[in-house]
Amino acid sequence: MRAVVRQPRLRCLDHPRRAPAIAQGNVRWRMTTSWPKSLDTIYGSAAGLCERVSRLTEGRFQIQPFAAGEIVGGLQAFDATASGAVECCHTYSPYYFGKDPAYGFDGGMPFGLNSRQQQSWMLYGDGLKLMRELFSKANLISFPVGNVGVQMGGWFRKEINNVDDLKGVKMRVGGMGGVFMSKLGVIPQQLAAGDIYPALERGTIDAAEFIGPYDDEKLGFVKVAKYYYTPSWWEGSAQITSFVNAAAWERLPSTFKDAFEAAANEQTLSMMAKYDAVNPAALKRLVAVGAQLRVYPRPVLEACYQVTLDTFSEFSNKSADFKRVYESWVKFRDELNQWFRVAEFQMDSFSLSKIHN
Repeated sequence: MRAVVRQPRLRCLDHPRRAPAIAQGNVRWRMTTSWPKSLDTIYGSAAGLCERVSRLTEGRFQIQPFAAGEIVGGLQAFDATASGAVECCHTYSPYYFGKDPAYGFDGGMPFGLNSRQQQSWMLYGDGLKLMRELFSKANLISFPVGNVGVQMGGWFRKEINNVDDLKGVKMRVGGMGGVFMSKLGVIPQQLAAGDIYPALERGTIDAAEFIGPYDDEKLGFVKVAKYYYTPSWWEGSAQITSFVNAAAWERLPSTFKDAFEAAANEQTLSMMAKYDAVNPAALKRLVAVGAQLRVYPRPVLEACYQVTLDTFSEFSNKSADFKRVYESWVKFRDELNQWFRVAEFQMDSFSLSKIHN
């Protein structure tokens, strides 16, 4: 699974673009993240990856994690790593869709793959190969390091009963979701996690989405908006990625590369399991303190679905990269969904129909 990326001749980098210390076989890296430390799920996963790498290498390869804002802002993690200011980062690729809309496939697309299907496409379809080819243009190598699963659809100050109710709503919506939502009249805002609550409290925005109950509870959204919508149709899967500066990667000994990849794979499994474990109780707590749980009405979802198809066509016509990745992705999705419809869907539909509370 390791990508081989040919790099130009290396040059020494002055602080803060400091080459890692490799004296006596030791390596020291810095990892900037897009998350506040208060989120023990997603920031905690980044810290766990760093700790695991150290343990696997008996302390010879150490990576220090930094919360958003400690080195660069949460939405500057990609650029900081590409430039060599830090060796690696922990972030969400669709935050950077403005550089190339095809980046969105690395995190997850509207009405797309669920978390298991995303892993399948990445590892046994062309996903990882295509994404690494794309990110190599920015001097980066990508490593999946987690997935939060299907997200919630956001906190609103007012109910959404039809498509017209979305018009003019200023909404924090991460990644490519804003592009699709804007076609329905939403005014998207791109904010890092730690900036969402203040904006919602001040009324700078009218609605916001982040991940799901456990993280949303920690960020306090229920205090300033009570209508909690599901599902996040634009993020049926949200894969988290660690980008590594390609030049820094090539300087690593092979055993350290293996340790990093092993830790990344472990954190992918751990993050998926943790979100599934902690979200149910968090949702109950949110409802208990006033959250009004709502499902997007079917006509709204139908309009969102049509907008998604139209936007995919627009991107495919404008971007050769997007078209190439989309063709692989949609073929894999459609074939996989045929199987999921046979077994997974039938089992889930019956079992969930028996839940009465």
